[in-house]
Formats: sequence, structure tokens, C-alpha cells
Amino acid sequence: MTARLAVDIGGTFTDVVIESGRDRVTAKVLTTPNAPADGFLAGVEEALDKARRRPSEIDVIIHGTTLATNALIERRGAKTALLTTEGHRDALEMAYENRFEQYDINIDRPRPLVPRWLRLPVRERMNKDGRSLIPLDEDSVRAHLPTLEREGVESVVIGYLHAYADPSHERRTAEIVAEARPDVAITLASEVAPEIREYERLSTAVANAYVRPLMERYLKVLENALAERGFNCPFLLMTSGGGLATLETAMRFPIRLVESGPAGGAVLASAIGRELNLPSLLSFDMGGTTAKLCMIDDGEPMTARTFEVGRSYRFKKGSGLPVRIPVIEMVEIGAGGGSIARVDSLARLQVGPESAGADPGPVAYGRGGSAPTVTDADAALAKITPERFAGGSLALDVDAARGSIARAVGETLGFEGDMAAYAISEIVDENMAAAARAHAIEWGKDLAGRVMIAFGGAAPLHAARLAEKVGVHAIVVPANAGVGSAIGFLLAPAAYEVVRSRPMRLDAFDAEVIRRLFDAMRKEAEGVVRSAVGDAAVHETRTAYMRYRGQGHEIAVPIGRGLFDSVDAGAALAAAFERAYSGQYGRTIPGMEIEALTWSLTLAGPRPQSLGVAQAGRPDHRTSLRSRPVFDASRGRLLRYQIFERSELATGDRLIGPALIVEDQTTTVVTAAFNASVDGYGNLMLERNGGA
Repeated sequence: MTARLAVDIGGTFTDVVIESGRDRVTAKVLTTPNAPADGFLAGVEEALDKARRRPSEIDVIIHGTTLATNALIERRGAKTALLTTEGHRDALEMAYENRFEQYDINIDRPRPLVPRWLRLPVRERMNKDGRSLIPLDEDSVRAHLPTLEREGVESVVIGYLHAYADPSHERRTAEIVAEARPDVAITLASEVAPEIREYERLSTAVANAYVRPLMERYLKVLENALAERGFNCPFLLMTSGGGLATLETAMRFPIRLVESGPAGGAVLASAIGRELNLPSLLSFDMGGTTAKLCMIDDGEPMTARTFEVGRSYRFKKGSGLPVRIPVIEMVEIGAGGGSIARVDSLARLQVGPESAGADPGPVAYGRGGSAPTVTDADAALAKITPERFAGGSLALDVDAARGSIARAVGETLGFEGDMAAYAISEIVDENMAAAARAHAIEWGKDLAGRVMIAFGGAAPLHAARLAEKVGVHAIVVPANAGVGSAIGFLLAPAAYEVVRSRPMRLDAFDAEVIRRLFDAMRKEAEGVVRSAVGDAAVHETRTAYMRYRGQGHEIAVPIGRGLFDSVDAGAALAAAFERAYSGQYGRTIPGMEIEALTWSLTLAGPRPQSLGVAQAGRPDHRTSLRSRPVFDASRGRLLRYQIFERSELATGDRLIGPALIVEDQTTTVVTAAFNASVDGYGNLMLERNGGA
């Protein structure tokens, strides 16, 4: 039987899963930040050894990585130049022409990825309908070629005003640049984000160009290394929107990979919700560097069309670099096992967002780290079994962890015993709770009544306490939770979204124009998806982004494929808009003109199998002869926790908290406020027991 392989590179660990039928083999190795392909290949080799598989037996490889995101945040991308319409070179710097933090006189605005001297003006101009007002001046393009050579530019963005309506000027410019500099990567804004709103379009195209050479080199190294090792299967990449893209598409549009790892986690949580018939979920993914929280309703995660990379102010919209790509909507904060704890000048304990990462890592790793981290606190509080950490590949030095916490936190704040480690754990849990509350409020949703799906190496350690803080009464910890995002990759369909702006008022709606537009979009999407799924059935989703004329932003309106075949397509589209508007705002605005600005088509292949068939079991109350004292946050003191091996628990088993459920990749902490059971799919189900 063939097998499928998934690899998720995070900031601290690289997770690998090999799946064959219902069987899964996992591996977790430290990420190698300076050469991420090394960690990838080391993890794959370990997983193959465990599974007793040969490379030729792997049917497909699916990969997600934070490499593009980290390059943008850390400003480690290629030297990039922007060719743009004369008079508009400062659009990247002007941004939205507002202050995201009204009263901060020292506001730190995000610095453009392209400096002003490499934002080069070209004489040309299109209007919003795609009509050429000023023909492309090819001499003004050629005049900048010496600058590209002199400055050692590796990547060029071509982004002209209104090129989403007619990209001919951008395409001709690309031909001129490619002829003179065939070694330079070229990105067209009209291909990356063919939509209205020039700032977001340029920002997205520049971000794509900035990481493209890096990602192309990395993916080609991986492709060659895998081929040398005997892999001869398709190599697909996870996108931020929850679908899979081909290697060629990923190298051309690497900006679509920025949230690939977290997207895999949301796909896993959604699959669990559908399988268990849980309509309202809170997905909680906590790894070594960050924590990600996502709300999922009726089996589908929230999605968005924009995303900000590298916000300089926590939770502050506008403080990062906007990219306009399909993305699963979630909140991500610097709260992971490697998040560093410190006492600031005002004697306040701060945890994160800085992380010890994989190198040197937490103090307990024994790799040269000196600053205490969340993992050090978890080890000091006895939540972690040191010899089982990361599958036993990295034994923790608990005494070193306790010593660093005492020096950096305990002595400074006057905390004795376990209180310093408890303070670190409580602060990081409250940071995550605050992020979850803010995210829910921003979207007009409630956290109460949701079921939490907890995965990632650190999430099961913190899920129960986080649930107590946000009012969640039930938690699901899936099998192999420590590598949850990688498992999510195996549950994702091959999918691709194409977006086009074509503004049109509904009182002058031309159905034939939009029908031709969707036909072209379908053809483009099929070119990507068919290369991954062959002749398999595909599912098409269409969306119109619409508003009342005069409003500043649009709402997403789902539209059926047959809508444009109706007698009055404009009226049918207006009715669909008013249903969506009323559902979101509770009312419509009579007598207002309606317009559609942007159209979207998503094509998706078949969704892979999910959790399988539930197994029956007899309820059995379990106790353990093994136990140890663990500091319980809900009680604020040491309690004796029973210790269970997850592999020894069977369907129907029930246990009363407090308890630790240990497995190779993580440990589930069942606080005194929870009880736990095992369902028919092998999930751990934690439920509030009425305690504190």
C-alpha cells in the first residue's frame, strides 16, 4: 500500500507525518533555521525509518512552511525594485494615510520593503476601465535598466495604476526587463493581486517579489534533494487559504504560502468538527514560537481576503504589511513554548513575543539558551515528562530550567518555589485568552458554547487553563495532536482561487461580460488544480464582493453558477446581496444603488478521507498507579496528578482530573476542573466537572 507524507516546518520544530490508510507514523525534529531543508530531510528520514518505508512507496508529499513569513518579518528577502506609474512611487510609503495608533507620538509605521530610490517611475497610464490614457513609454523603462544592474537587484515588481483592468503595459514592461536581465525574478501586480485598491495590490506584489528568489531556491533544493533520495511523486504546497498548490504555482506566487502551517491546523480542526458534528469550534494551535486561534462554524473556518504580516503593535490593524490573498482568518500571537519571559523596567513580568526558537531554544534544551521560556516553566511545574519530550529525542534539563526562572524572575519579583514558573504560565495563558477575546469581539462572535480543538506541541499543555479563562467547557485533543498541522495538510484538497476586479452597477448589469470573466477564471484555476488532481471531480465556488454605492468596503456574497442564466441576473444578484447584507448587519438600506467590484472563483479537488469509522467501546473508569505532584493553576497549589500513557487508553475509558496524559509529541494536562474520556475516533474529550 502506498503512503502520503506531510511536512510542517515551524519556528522551533519540524513535524512529519506518514499516513497509510488509517495508520500514521510521526516524527518531530528541531527546525534548522539557517538551512530549513536540512531539518525537512532529517525529519523525513526519521519518519521513513519508523514507518519502514522506502521513498518510492510515497504517493504524494505535502509541505507547509513559515519560511516566507519569517523572511518578511525579519526582512531577509531579496533586494527588490518596483517599476510603477509615474507620480505614484510613494504609494507604498503613504499607505492608508492614517495613524493606526491615534495618540502615540512615537508611532512605528511599517517600513516599505522597497526603498524610495528603488521605486522607479515609468511614464504610462490606464484608467479604471482599462483604456490607455498615456501609452507605455518604453524608453522610460529602459532608462531604469542600468539602475537595476548597478544596485544588484534580484527581484523586480511591475505594478501600474489600474493594470487589473488591462495588464498589457505591465506585460510589455516585463518583456523589456526579461530581455535585458534574464537572471532577475519578475512579479506582475496584475497576476499576483488583480484587484482594485492600489496600495494593497502593490504591497502584495512587492511582498511576493521580496520572498520569491528565496522560496524558489529553497523549493528547488528540496525538489532536487527529494529526487536524489528516490522520491518520484507529486510535491504539493499548503496555501494560506487551506488548499494545496503545485510546486510551480508556489514558486511563482510564494506570498500565498505565508500562513500555510496555521492553515493546516484550521483544516484539521474543521475536519474534526464535521466528523463529530460540532457546529461551533475554537481551534487552538500552540507550537514552539506562536499560538494561533481560529473560530470555525458549521465545519468551515472563517476566511478573509486580506492579511497583515509582521504587525509592530499587537492586535493593531494597520501596523503591519498588508497582503491581499485568500487566507483563513485567525489571530496569531508570539506565545509558544519558546516564548521568552523577562521582567521589564517597571517590574512587570512579560512573556513573548520574542522566542528562543530552535537555536538555542529554551534553557532546558541544554543548547546554550539562558533566558527562561514557557517550556522551562512547564517543565519546572512538572507538566512535562522530561525523558519523553519530543518523542525522547531531546531530554529536558529541569534543574537548569528552574535555575534560570529563579534568577530571571523569582529573585527579581520576590517569588519563591513554584510561583515564578506559575506566573510565567499564567501570563502566557492570559495573553492567549486576551487574543481570543479580542478576535471574537472583532467578528461579533461569542466564545462561550464553543468546543476547543487543541493541537500543536504546547497546546494540550495549556488548553485546559485557557478554556477556563475564556469560558469553554469542552476540549478535543485529537490523536497525534503534537503534529496536528501536518495532519491537516493530509486532509486538505487541492484548490486554487482566482480573483478579478470588474466594477459594475447592478442597474446596468451586463451578465454576458461577467459570464466571460468567470469562464476565463475557471480556465486559469483548472490549469493549476488539474495538474494536482488529474481527471478527478472538482467543486467550484463563486463569490461576488459587493456594496451599496458610496460605501468604502464590500461584503462577500456567495453566488450560484446558474445565476447568470436567469432572466434578470442583475435582480437575482441584488437579492443575493441583500440576503448577505441583512445576515451580517441585520438590515438593508432601501433605495440605495448596489454595485459589485470584485469576482472570485475557487476550484477545489476532492477532500481526502477524514477520521474514519468510530470504534465502539465500553465505558471504563480508569485510575493509575503512577502519579506526581504538579502545580495546578485552577487551584493555585500542588496537586497529585495521575499519569496515563495515551497509547494505553482505549475507546470508552474515562478518568477524573487532575491527570497527565503522556504521548510522544506532547502531554495533555487535565486540570482539576476537567475530566477526560476517549471517544470512538481516539480523541481525548475533556469536559468541565463543575470544579473551580
